[in-house]
Amino acid sequence: MYLTSEKKKEFFAKHGKNEQDTGSPEAQIAMFSFRIAHLTEHLKKNRKDYHTQRSLIKLVGKRRKLLDYLKATEINRYRSIVAELGLRR
Repeated sequence: MYLTSEKKKEFFAKHGKNEQDTGSPEAQIAMFSFRIAHLTEHLKKNRKDYHTQRSLIKLVGKRRKLLDYLKATEINRYRSIVAELGLRR
């Protein structure tokens, strides 16, 4: 499994308030970004895996919604997470 509980705790500790903070938008965006990168690599090798392709599209949409929410509510937090993860619009 590519995403273990230790890896999740590391993401939540780094991007959330603590490792128990699973609900903050920054932690969720970081987790989605990691999963998107993993699925993208998988799809480069398995072009006809349409189930994974659909999952990837759904994840990108979820991340986009969280980024839009963060941008509308607190622009400084949005800018910091975009710069930290290297995302672009």
